Amino acid sequence: MTERFHTNLSRVPHVGGLREDDGWINMRVQFLIDKATAGSDDFLLGWTELPPGARHDRHLHRNADEFFVVLKGSGRIYTDLGTEPAGEGDVIWTPRGRFHGFHNTGDEEVVLVWGWSGCGSLEDSGYEVDDVEPG
Repeated sequence: MTERFHTNLSRVPHVGGLREDDGWINMRVQFLIDKATAGSDDFLLGWTELPPGARHDRHLHRNADEFFVVLKGSGRIYTDLGTEPAGEGDVIWTPRGRFHGFHNTGDEEVVLVWGWSGCGSLEDSGYEVDDVEPG
């Protein structure tokens, strides 16, 4: 790992190759701190923008706990038990191996800051998309 890492949101490219059939529906995702840029093996910090209607389908990470904070907008979060509302200021933590996701059901863009504890890359996270549509 590097001694110190500093970047700016404006300099971080959007993650390419995120496919709809893997649950990434019309999202703009940036990895701000990760294994590739900062040498972080056990933490990843991300930024996601979801225009109205965009969603991250129900999925899990076998190797990472995840948190996210809704900075702007509102929608519904997916959980193991179904869906529930989430809006600006909400903080959600999901332990590894549990299903979660987010759907922007509102009329304005949603902005999330989020992170994984336990890995520093999507490949290492143990990402699996659920093949069952949420209720």
